[in-house]
Amino acid sequence: MVRTLRPRAAESDLLDLAGNDYLGLTRRPEITEAAAGAARRWGAGATGSRLVTGSTRLHARLERELAEFGGFEAALVFSSGYTANLAALTALSVPDGLIVSDAGNHASLVDGCRLARAETAVVPHTDPEAVAKTLAAHPGRRALAVSDSVFSVDGDRAPLAELAAVCRAHGAGLVVDDAHGFGVLGEGGRGALHEAGLAGAPDVVATLTLSKSLGSQGGAVLGPARVIEHLVNAARTFIFDTGLAPAAVGGALASLRLIAAEPGLAARARAVAARLHRLLTEAGLTAARPDAAVVSVRAPGPQEALRWAADCRERGLGVGCFRPPSVPDGISRLRLTARADLTDAQIERAVETIVRTAPDGAAEREPDAG
Repeated sequence: MVRTLRPRAAESDLLDLAGNDYLGLTRRPEITEAAAGAARRWGAGATGSRLVTGSTRLHARLERELAEFGGFEAALVFSSGYTANLAALTALSVPDGLIVSDAGNHASLVDGCRLARAETAVVPHTDPEAVAKTLAAHPGRRALAVSDSVFSVDGDRAPLAELAAVCRAHGAGLVVDDAHGFGVLGEGGRGALHEAGLAGAPDVVATLTLSKSLGSQGGAVLGPARVIEHLVNAARTFIFDTGLAPAAVGGALASLRLIAAEPGLAARARAVAARLHRLLTEAGLTAARPDAAVVSVRAPGPQEALRWAADCRERGLGVGCFRPPSVPDGISRLRLTARADLTDAQIERAVETIVRTAPDGAAEREPDAG
């Protein structure tokens, strides 16, 4: 299937359940004004790599506050969550080492494994026992286990506490991409690792994006100060990439402070996801039970999924459409984003539109039980 670009207008009447603006902050006046103010003060671009001219005091402030909010010792900001993942995996691996990767991991983690100098072993989805067996089969090797905290397709959560226990039993480190958990899970949105009691652990590193719950752009790695120092000196996507633009830094910093001031945003996003799931399953559709803010609805096939998403758009509702080869299990689905700023009326409108446009066969399966 050929992918196409669909540029959107600045203003639209479309109800958006396709993007990843989980807390509804992208257009909050406080955030846009902070981004504009940062651009006016620091310029439109960072002007160079972080090690040359691309590090501003604003970058340093965001890194300090990200680390403090998430419960880690230090943080390092990148131009995207993608480059943050590439940095963590390539800089923390060694030529004779091992990376154990969940089969459902995001493409950026997959590419990080491919670029790393270590051998990569892909294990079944959310299976700590498989991780343990793989690590046990390679005694003495320097190893990392890597996983999303919340997987982007179905929104299911990784068993982080179990993964950490397995890694510690075998002397391995743990790298977790918290892109879909940060801002949504944990106390006041502090993330899945904070919720699991793993934030700040000496053998745990988190990566995240600034473009989802924080409504801006960019990425970050959070972890022990020694790890962050190592990335500054060894991560090619940090050393040779232009620094994140000041506007994105300013917007992300304002969002972070707003989340700290409004801790109920995270709970609201989860509540919206739970309500979407309940209403869709009550209507007979097969929707995966959300662990965070992603709700997926199964379609009979890829063509039906495409038509379903198009029919929703024609009726004023934007939804994501995932189909092979983008989904590891080969099952096509609509992907819905729960946002903290959705009203009850908007939720009901979205569900009504999805149900009315459902293709034949979409309601034939039993709703997911968990």
